[in-house]
Amino acid sequence: RSARRRIGRSEERAPFPIPGLAADVLHMRVKEGSKIRNLLRFAAARMQGEGQDGSAAAVRQVVFTGLGRGITKTITCVEILKRKVAGLHQVSKLCYMTVNEVWESAPQEAATTTVERTVPAICILLSKDPLDPQELGYQPPQTFSVPTEEEERRGDLRRTAGRPNSLHTAKRLSL
Repeated sequence: RSARRRIGRSEERAPFPIPGLAADVLHMRVKEGSKIRNLLRFAAARMQGEGQDGSAAAVRQVVFTGLGRGITKTITCVEILKRKVAGLHQVSKLCYMTVNEVWESAPQEAATTTVERTVPAICILLSKDPLDPQELGYQPPQTFSVPTEEEERRGDLRRTAGRPNSLHTAKRLSL
């Protein structure tokens, strides 16, 4: 049985599937091994205008790109960032990218094998500026409202209305 190990990998640099990107857009490439907290710390700081030395200007748009098994992590990063930075417009695009992998055979064999794979990818644009709502994949900014005390109390009453209290249940069990 021959043991193979991957010695190289390259991705086809396809143009962004999102039209009309600004020149100063921040591009975040999310990989399977990326740490979410590191990605979010950097992206949130740039979106809010905080750089390493405190002098960086805020970016208006950020693009998160992930492929293969990094897609779920990409979506997670976007959803968390949308909660941290309010009022972000979103456009999501799905596409396929070509990945070339070079594999090396067992040490006694000097042959290498190149495998070309097509993997799914996602590209998500978050923007402080309004985007075209007619664009496929567009999502308007989310509004998160905090329930008032009265709404919470009404919610508690609705949840307990159909359930008997424990004293009532104990009486029925003893009969």
